[in-house]
Amino acid sequence: MAQGIPDKIMTNTTLIKDLADVAKDAALLQGVLMRIHETPNSSELVTYAPFTLFPTPVPKAVFLQALAVQTHYNTLVDKISQDPDFLEEALASTIAVDDFTARLFRIHQQILKEGRSQSIALGLNRSDYMLDQGDDGSSSLKQIEINTFAASFGGLSSRTPDVHRHVLKVAGQLEESRRILDNNPAAGLAKAVAKAWELYGSERAVVMFLVEKGQRNIFDQRYIENELWKRNISTMRKRFDDVIKTGSLDQDKRLFVDDQEVAVVYFRDGYMPENYISEKTWDARLLMERSLAVKCPDISTHLAGTKKVQQVLASPGVLEKFFPDQPRVVEQIRATFAGLYTLDVGPEGEKTVAMALAAPDRFVLKPQREGGGNNIYGSEICQVLQGVKESTERMAYILMDKIHPAPVQNYLLRRDGPLKISNCLSELGVFGTYVRQGKDMVMNECAGHLLRTKSSEHSDGGVAAGVAVLDNPLLV
Repeated sequence: MAQGIPDKIMTNTTLIKDLADVAKDAALLQGVLMRIHETPNSSELVTYAPFTLFPTPVPKAVFLQALAVQTHYNTLVDKISQDPDFLEEALASTIAVDDFTARLFRIHQQILKEGRSQSIALGLNRSDYMLDQGDDGSSSLKQIEINTFAASFGGLSSRTPDVHRHVLKVAGQLEESRRILDNNPAAGLAKAVAKAWELYGSERAVVMFLVEKGQRNIFDQRYIENELWKRNISTMRKRFDDVIKTGSLDQDKRLFVDDQEVAVVYFRDGYMPENYISEKTWDARLLMERSLAVKCPDISTHLAGTKKVQQVLASPGVLEKFFPDQPRVVEQIRATFAGLYTLDVGPEGEKTVAMALAAPDRFVLKPQREGGGNNIYGSEICQVLQGVKESTERMAYILMDKIHPAPVQNYLLRRDGPLKISNCLSELGVFGTYVRQGKDMVMNECAGHLLRTKSSEHSDGGVAAGVAVLDNPLLV
């Protein structure tokens, strides 16, 4: 392991077994927790969230690059959300064939027509990267996607540094334990929510977490809730059903749910088609969008995070429209782009289809979906594209260059999983927060980081999807 954990530790099976026991107990002590999969509705049954036994070496320069560009990404997402012409043009082909994106877009249009009720915008984003390994061994930072909706693991990743520090100390790696950075995204995310709540201007009003039923990852959210309670800001957890049954707007468009005025709606549900089980669910989303409550994200910011927008941003000259006279910012953002290609009907799309069919292993085919486990790889790309290449259905996808990170050996600790060494690939996420009031950006910050690692045999999927595990960068 390059400048990481010595081989004599990695291959000492007795020591590894002892360290795994120490690590699991440390995770439980630190509150790195998830509800058990088989019983997500039982609040008593918990286990440790899956994580790596050792932290993963990450080059310091690329890590700092990812942190430095985050405030520019925050600005970019916010500018896109305020540019209806750009969103309409960027998403025109997608909404023609993707019903879910089209429905979201119709809500966006309706809000524009009626006029936005709220001038405060709150963004809690996470930009995800992999380190692309060059032929010369160098690493370059390449963005996989930006999550503008329900970017998770800010809570649990605030608790993992102490776990890895402890494991390294027990393993006799005191110097390495000092190279694990403090990291507290939960506090950073809560700080931005608190600012939006404060600007809303009603001490009686609450922050509503809109959540899924049977939330295994509840503790991740609880850390952010607890940070808000520390500031004496009341929170409540509600589901779409609760909004359907008890949600209403008064004449000032203030949102009430269960007779409580809502200052901020923090969406942790509503990013996948299956979250909208009936027309009433869509009505509830529209009700919240129409309201005076600050939405995180609001509908236009939700659309700004789509894969299609990501692909359009990589087209020549597009970033310059959002950052006129800021060539340095454009350069910093563009340096993180992997190759992105349109599948729209027309010569450029035809070229993309031919390129993907000729060398499918070089690419990833992405539908307009969030939540991990949706991307298409290898020979499957050929199957999908052969089926849709002559139809407009292909416009529901984008094509992206496959990123090739250098594999690193580690142990993935999962409940009931075998303790074995694996070839692993890691993904670095950077949390960004912003609050805008009218035209004034009142907060724009990088709020911390998240490292997730998975066995190299898996192409796709995050922690919540059961593939990746939590990790920490060991800066080298």
